[in-house]
Amino acid sequence: MQEQWDVASSEVTSGSRLSFHCWPSSRLEATRCVAPIGALYTPLKKLPPNCAPPTALQYDPVRCSTATCHAVLNPYCQVDFRSKLWVCPFCLTRNHFPPHYAENMSETNLPAELIPQYATCEYELPSVPDMGPPAFVFVVDTCSHAEELAELADSLQQALNLLPEDSLVGLITFGTNVQVHELGFEGIPKAYVLRGNKEYSPSRVGELLGCAGNQPVPQQNGQGAPGAPGGAPNAPANQMAGPGYNVLQRFLLPVSECSFTLESILEDVRKDPWPVPSDKRVARCTGCALSVATGLVDLAMPRRGARVMLFTGGPCTSGPGQIVSRLKTEDMRSHADLAKNAESLHKPACEFYASLAHRRQGKNAPAGTATTAAAHVVDVFACSLDQVGMLEMRELVEATGGLMVLGDSFGQSVFKESLRRVFNRYPDDIPEDGGKMSMAFAASLEVLTSREFKVSGAIGPVTSLNKKGPNVSDIEIGKGGTSAWSLGGIDPSTTVAIYFDVTNPGTTPLSSNKRRYIQFLTRYLHSSGKTRIRSTTLVGNWQNAEGQDQQQQQAMANNPVKLSFDQEAAAVLTARVAVHRTETEDVADVLRWIDRSLIRLCTKFADYRPDDPSSFRLSPEFSLYPQFMFHLRRSQFLQLFNSSPDEAAYYRYILTRENTTNSLVMIQPTLLSYSFNGPPTPALLDAESVRQDVILLLDTFFHVVVFHGETIAAWREQKYHEQEEHAAFRDLLDAPQADAQMIMDARFPVPRYIVCDQHKSEARFLMAKLNPSCTHNSPDGGGGGTQVFTDDVSLRVFMEHLMKLAVQS
Repeated sequence: MQEQWDVASSEVTSGSRLSFHCWPSSRLEATRCVAPIGALYTPLKKLPPNCAPPTALQYDPVRCSTATCHAVLNPYCQVDFRSKLWVCPFCLTRNHFPPHYAENMSETNLPAELIPQYATCEYELPSVPDMGPPAFVFVVDTCSHAEELAELADSLQQALNLLPEDSLVGLITFGTNVQVHELGFEGIPKAYVLRGNKEYSPSRVGELLGCAGNQPVPQQNGQGAPGAPGGAPNAPANQMAGPGYNVLQRFLLPVSECSFTLESILEDVRKDPWPVPSDKRVARCTGCALSVATGLVDLAMPRRGARVMLFTGGPCTSGPGQIVSRLKTEDMRSHADLAKNAESLHKPACEFYASLAHRRQGKNAPAGTATTAAAHVVDVFACSLDQVGMLEMRELVEATGGLMVLGDSFGQSVFKESLRRVFNRYPDDIPEDGGKMSMAFAASLEVLTSREFKVSGAIGPVTSLNKKGPNVSDIEIGKGGTSAWSLGGIDPSTTVAIYFDVTNPGTTPLSSNKRRYIQFLTRYLHSSGKTRIRSTTLVGNWQNAEGQDQQQQQAMANNPVKLSFDQEAAAVLTARVAVHRTETEDVADVLRWIDRSLIRLCTKFADYRPDDPSSFRLSPEFSLYPQFMFHLRRSQFLQLFNSSPDEAAYYRYILTRENTTNSLVMIQPTLLSYSFNGPPTPALLDAESVRQDVILLLDTFFHVVVFHGETIAAWREQKYHEQEEHAAFRDLLDAPQADAQMIMDARFPVPRYIVCDQHKSEARFLMAKLNPSCTHNSPDGGGGGTQVFTDDVSLRVFMEHLMKLAVQS
């Protein structure tokens, strides 16, 4: 009898999805499975009430006493109620319960951590002091056109109204030079101007702003100091305060105290006044501005949450981080320039932004590693028709867990709505968290495993914490060599891919009752200032190899490894590996790796007769995987034609931080068809779906396209929908637009909305994503669909070649 696996339910109950739910019991068999063995984990995913305690537990977690383990108590621990002991499932150590547990615990009175359905528990740590509200530093590019600056200022003024009144806010503007605005100075606007052609350390920023050294704490009419953590009372007049206190008095103030001043400054922001010769680009010191902004928050609040939010409208042309010369005769770097190492400014800019990312995370930490989780997040909002340097800034954003938004204009909804959603709050009906911002800071993730397998690495917005241990594999995938990573800033959609290495040798088969365990421990700073730990423990089966030859069992139709395959999670895990490999390998090599892996996977799990492609069959668990790989090969993640280096970096970064569902939409977009024949129906992502009498709704995650067939467009132009007798036609036109709005309302970043007609220029956004089953080379002239002018092979040809190669003996 076949065992049925509900492969998608674990995402709802634990925030995780695994590529295989039953794992092969030896390293050799795991290698033969080809698809990566891993998990996609969303640390802040909201879980149903029956899967986790309704509120955070107000005490520290109980941990295993073994120095190399420290696993958190969970429902899968064996408990001896008589001796008041529990056995850690990871290292099998026997541990004593704390006295306050032992006194009240029994088989009928279990603590929350041991309730069977509570595999996820969240703890709010009373032993860690409240860090206070977060800070937001707006870093504004003033080199944009006046209309763009006005749109940006309007959006920032609206953002102020979305911030909690006790959160801190600061403002830095930049162009040729950097201006740090002193919001605490009353009477007139005051700003410190710093040269834009050099880098500034936090200490140097403090010196230039007059915040270095100890300064007397001023009296505030007997009240607490503005922005002081926890509303600290005033100190005596002769008490000395450090530079951080001075910054909090002058440059970072609570929204409730400085909103009027800040709005006045934003209203008066003007284009950078420095003259620009006609043959040169504007002098834009983006790197210097970020250096000053990060130095400011490092100085003021080294362990409190903060977001440095960069709003830029063009490339850095001056100072550190420069990516292009000011001379207009020199072009921006292209993919070809980067492939040939012909761009002299690219590498120094990357090194500069990487140094900013890791400046606070340990002075002696190797590149790409950290010693502490990043409490300060750097976001980039770029709105320009030109490149702005997202490729170079990606490591800074990734290492701090920041956000990227790429648009054409600050007036677009892509920017305006995306900025608004950064400050999303939990619904009021959520216990304890209701009304608080959903973002979190200083997040770190640790992964614990049982002894039969190890951690190979992680791919996502992570930085290695360089934590060695017995569960760290020698085989690295992504950022490996560690079992813990810094995530920096996280939100409810942040998802990390974790890859595992089965190390159990085939000579020691596992018993039939043996289970494997994984524990994800996420420590983070809540937006309220409280420190929390979320513990998620997963349990799973091993393939039972007792009494059978491994190869014989693998050929069985009811092989549990085969039946437990989650092709959607596996496709996303594979896509992340492919994107990660593009950082060090040519795209052509990555495509060959995908092809070889797919052939080996089909050879392993498909049913066929050797050398007979017509006998090739894939079970339902694997049937969609080849088409996922087909669309991945054609996606913007691996095909660089008609995209800039900035766009490629942006698309790849978003893929590596989104959940399974959103990532699948990026890999294989969804298509809905609307017609008079019935309600909306899912349509094949194929050229044959394009008809003259239908409307198509395409969702690529980054774009939402409403496509009108030729006949529908002609009727609309003749205004039939405005006539009462054609109300059905009006409803047909409105339906896809309403559905498109629902998609955009639930997404970050907000996708670009495109309405187009068949045979018009913007129809290319749809045609480029369709399987080219009908091309200009098709002998039948395209059949019932429309022709796609491309030399790419169709899915049918792709599958024919795959079947031919997979069945070769």
